[in-house]
Amino acid sequence: MNARMKNPAEVLPDATKGIQNIYKAVHQGGVPQAVLELVHLRASQINGCSACVFGGVASAKKAGETDERLHAVAAWREAPFFTDAERAALALAEAATRIADGSGVPDDVWDEAADHFDEQQLSAIILMVALTNFFNRLNVTVQEPAGKTWS
Repeated sequence: MNARMKNPAEVLPDATKGIQNIYKAVHQGGVPQAVLELVHLRASQINGCSACVFGGVASAKKAGETDERLHAVAAWREAPFFTDAERAALALAEAATRIADGSGVPDDVWDEAADHFDEQQLSAIILMVALTNFFNRLNVTVQEPAGKTWS
């Protein structure tokens, strides 16, 4: 599949600058890289964004994630490979990604995440999920192909 157009974040350079600043802040939030990679991957799976799933797996592997854990992200509730903190972050990522389902982020999901992460870390996770959903929507709209390298 070929993209319909360049990614809008590439077309409008000022958008890229703002996005890069948010990513910088996310990575200064004190959340382990593995957690950020897992929530990015899970949100991208939910949204069906092949470009972000592909890129997310590559990024997670570069950060030291194992194939075993990456293969199990879609079934994280049943898989034994994730810590309680990672499970809380994945549940938060799913709830924040599925807000159109009408339930928002349930209190029990929020409370579990807040038991494992402080306000700064929660902010980083929420921003990572929001950025992932943002890019998922851009990529799905313009039909960004998996495996594209950014210029």
